[in-house]
Amino acid sequence: MTAHCNTHAIPVHHVGSKGLFARLSLAHAAWRQRRALARLDNAALNDIGISRAEAQNESARPVWDVPSHWLR
Repeated sequence: MTAHCNTHAIPVHHVGSKGLFARLSLAHAAWRQRRALARLDNAALNDIGISRAEAQNESARPVWDVPSHWLR
């Protein structure tokens, strides 16, 4: 399993065992994904099955608040 960014993928199993660079890369990926989510219009949000409020809540989360499976 990998965490994807537009330019590269980071193997998730390396994040827990690697250091600062891997964690910063995941934080950057979370920031980019949340920024992209915040920019989606209502039609796109409807297509992926989430409301504007859910998108705003997710995009407001801090970059270190990522799913636990990203950190294994």
